[in-house]
Amino acid sequence: MSPKKEPTGGKKASKRTKKGGRPQKPVATASALRTKPDKKKYNSELNRLQTELVKLQEWIKKEALKVVVIFEGRDAAGKGGVIKRITQRLNPRVCRVVALAAPTERERTQWYFQRYVPHLPAAGEMVLFDRSWYNRAGVERVMGFCTNEEYEEFLRTCPSFERMLVRSGIILIKYWFSVSDEEQEKRFRERIRDTRKRWKLSPMDMESRARWAEYSKAKDEMFAYTDIKQAPWYVVDADDKRRARLNCIHHLLSMIPYEDLTPEPIKLPPRGGGGYVRPPISDQTFIPEVY
Repeated sequence: MSPKKEPTGGKKASKRTKKGGRPQKPVATASALRTKPDKKKYNSELNRLQTELVKLQEWIKKEALKVVVIFEGRDAAGKGGVIKRITQRLNPRVCRVVALAAPTERERTQWYFQRYVPHLPAAGEMVLFDRSWYNRAGVERVMGFCTNEEYEEFLRTCPSFERMLVRSGIILIKYWFSVSDEEQEKRFRERIRDTRKRWKLSPMDMESRARWAEYSKAKDEMFAYTDIKQAPWYVVDADDKRRARLNCIHHLLSMIPYEDLTPEPIKLPPRGGGGYVRPPISDQTFIPEVY
């Protein structure tokens, strides 16, 4: 089954309205997304999209929505960068990131989906999964961390599990970040050179390079079973990081109809004195002023 294309204004493209029912301007112009943005244009568009994300956040709170967004893809495809830009201006009590470590010995004996269930959102929350239960269809399958029977059971039960989430009222959105072999190698080499990024490279990442074809086959089979109508996969072309970030945020905003709940400007009240006398500064321990 081939991956589904992103909507371009069909049924899934939402119409957001301001208070009073007037249609808002489109979240982004077509030209802003089709052309490669320079840094200035990119920052301008990102700031505007992040403002829309704040509006979406307030709508999720007001309407008590439950939103799950899954980010999967190749190593160094840019998932973390997009997640960082989505959460940058949002309230962590409303929008939180789940990035689970390898399962413990106890978790390995549980029902496979069990360790993910506690992280699902309550009403008024959005949860971003930086990798998810699809580990079983990817790294666990390719690296032999699960048996063939466990893998086949996952492919059978995952669609049912996701349909159950959707029926419960959860909005489930799944993104696959696609990056070319050449671009992935370029980013790996950049991480090796930059000591601030070297922690991102693990022995597993190195092994994934050697098993590129196996990962590709595993992804194709995963799509064939789990690209379902109730929760389709949306592929993000991630060779250009800036465009990938803007396109993904733009698409996320289009998936959830929302209204602008921006409150009226707040008038700052005067500070009350109350006869408070501050203790001597010398009684406090300050950090060294190195800069």
